[in-house]
Amino acid sequence: MAESEKEAALPPKEAFSDWYNELLWMAEIMDVRYPVKGLYVWYPFGFAIRRNTYNIIREILDKSGHQESLFPLLIPENEFMKEAEHIKGFEDEVYWVTHGGKDPLDIPLALRPTSETAIYPMYKIWVRSHADLPLKLYQIVNTFRYETKHTRPLIRLREITSFKEAHTVHATWEDAEAQVKEAIGLYTEIYLRLAVPVLRSRRPDWDKFPGADYTDALDAVMPDGKTLQIGTVHHLGNNFAKTFDIKYESPDGEQRYAYQTCYGISERSIAATISIHGDDRGLVLPPEIAPVQVVIIPIIFKKGAEEVLAACRDVQDRLRKSGIKVEIDASDLRPGAKYYKWEMKGVPLRLEIGPRDLENNVAVAVRRDTGEKDQISLPDIEKGVILKFEAIQKSLYEKAESELERRIFDCSELEEVKEKIQKGVATIPWCGKRECGLAMGDRVGAGILGVPLTPRGKGKEKCPVCGAETETRVYIARTY
Repeated sequence: MAESEKEAALPPKEAFSDWYNELLWMAEIMDVRYPVKGLYVWYPFGFAIRRNTYNIIREILDKSGHQESLFPLLIPENEFMKEAEHIKGFEDEVYWVTHGGKDPLDIPLALRPTSETAIYPMYKIWVRSHADLPLKLYQIVNTFRYETKHTRPLIRLREITSFKEAHTVHATWEDAEAQVKEAIGLYTEIYLRLAVPVLRSRRPDWDKFPGADYTDALDAVMPDGKTLQIGTVHHLGNNFAKTFDIKYESPDGEQRYAYQTCYGISERSIAATISIHGDDRGLVLPPEIAPVQVVIIPIIFKKGAEEVLAACRDVQDRLRKSGIKVEIDASDLRPGAKYYKWEMKGVPLRLEIGPRDLENNVAVAVRRDTGEKDQISLPDIEKGVILKFEAIQKSLYEKAESELERRIFDCSELEEVKEKIQKGVATIPWCGKRECGLAMGDRVGAGILGVPLTPRGKGKEKCPVCGAETETRVYIARTY
């Protein structure tokens, strides 16, 4: 394939929307041609990325005392309609099942947009005593929302195929608050493993989860400067406990309402990972989630071909025994075409082995993230590859973190905010009043994202709307 053909194959990342859409099918992540708007099909390669990503999520949650469970997809209308504020937040997004075969159902059934109203009737039955607390369950399921905005694979969907939602129950408001903080830490750890730096903030009251006391969230800054919400954590107070009559008996024998949290991550985690790390040649994947972590390219000449292939197979066997996912590309494609193919798929490390390399007892190692090329001795190939993975992971995170910081702009005037949010995220003083927050959003054409959980204040400043003194700054950004 000629260089000009390579360049034409994938739009430049600067044209982010075109690049993203083309990458999804060229790298075989998702096929958008399913005949229902907002529903997409995972290719096996993309699904392997999903599986590896969700293995990380499961590992971190399981280690922290969460247990995986599974609740039904269908929610009876009478349960779904119990919590008024919650329902108001979702009423325009619900798909309803009204018939079983040709017969109308006695009670219409909602396809879960989220599972509070499916899970909490069971929590009423399960929670009896303070000894049952805390209860920390999660499930990974599909959810359905009638999305009327512009749908986009992995980002804005009508079927969210990979929604990890956790639901916890606690004895006190403070215990639930501690769980919120723990959940934010767990999500930060998950994204660290994906080499994705995040903004952590508390959503303004008008943007919190319907029925919650407050919502904390994680956002990624995408290559076009917009933010993508990639995790939310909600303190539910005892609002749902009162609605669903979730009570426990305290040590003094009193019946008390429980306090709850819920928090979720979806396939947006994968959208952020591939968008932040990818480049003009395709995917760049952190080693831990790559379906193929190493590709071995035999450099074949007529003389010594069998010896080269035998050495490649030996390296493959040794790496596999070390738990590394490795493939040999012994196809008839010429080396340049093989490089292009595996670069598009984001394989973190390429090993090239030819006759001269065998003479020197080395493999040539090429990193996908930087293109750096050096040699690893064949006797130490396992250790050498693992060290490369560690270096790639560290480099991906540092590069992404540097890019994130470059896209955060501290502003003092709304006109400045208006300009900076075209490139990334602005911070601005805010007095905390709803009317001032909404007015700022109207003036700059983008809403308040949230108050940073790690304060970015600069001492006493003035709210740009009312002039009141404040020490609080907020993020303002364009969002997906």
